Amino acid sequence: MRILALGEVMIELSAAGADAGPGLWRQGLAGDTFNTAYYLAALRPDWQVGYATRLGADAISDAALATIAAAGIRTDRITRDPDRSIGLYMISVTNGERSFSYWRGQSAARMMAEDAGWLAESFDGADVIYLSGVTLAILPPAARERLVAALQGRDVVFDPNIRPRLWETPEVLRATITRAASLSRIVLPSFDDEAAAFGDADPAATARRYAAAGAQEVVVKNGNAELAILSAGRMIAAPAPRAVRPTDTTGAGDSFNAGYLVARLNGADPASAVAAGQALAALVVQHPGALLPRNVLDTFAREATG
Repeated sequence: MRILALGEVMIELSAAGADAGPGLWRQGLAGDTFNTAYYLAALRPDWQVGYATRLGADAISDAALATIAAAGIRTDRITRDPDRSIGLYMISVTNGERSFSYWRGQSAARMMAEDAGWLAESFDGADVIYLSGVTLAILPPAARERLVAALQGRDVVFDPNIRPRLWETPEVLRATITRAASLSRIVLPSFDDEAAAFGDADPAATARRYAAAGAQEVVVKNGNAELAILSAGRMIAAPAPRAVRPTDTTGAGDSFNAGYLVARLNGADPASAVAAGQALAALVVQHPGALLPRNVLDTFAREATG
């Protein structure tokens, strides 16, 4: 299985904790599609998981490239920009819920879809293309159109991951997200985002809307409540996830997506794949930051496979 994730990787700063002293921050690497690629590569090291983006040519971008490679993710589709760098964000957490402050205007990833030939060459080597609404939102309009056009005829998995502040207008947001979903085999939205952007009454309404656009399978994440699955025209029941006390919910949806895809692409039925995604996400939210330490994740993977 060859999966290519496409998007923006960023420097993540999170509070180091009370024991470390006030004003100290922990540096990591994260980004919605990168988080999913990280978990895919860890859970299935026998798969070829690659990441496509653009980084700067500075020292912090060099360190990011080394971190991506060390995670077992292929880096041959990462290009470098001598005039830009990598984006940065800081996490603030209150009662387990997070908020973000971003510095991404200088991000080289905004220029990753300037070359249609590079897109076609990158996609030709992949069985599955994975991207998000953030991947699309950060691009200039012409590059966004170029990327969407390159998805035609590919096997696409899409997480809308709606972030209104990244889009020019609500109308552009809705039109672009719907178009990308129409080209996708699997769509993995989050209900609270969808309700705010599209006015959906419940997760089932979200699932039906994306299915009507052309998606073959839709799994609507819904926090701690019951989600909706629509596959091959049939609504499938799925229980709410097991309740856990969160430390930091960063990366919950991204890790769910990875757990779901590993199970689903390995032949599990949708309900079983949802359970796999929920199990991984439940573990992720009990740790700070978007990415579990590798030893914790390796233990989880061994236990999940018996």
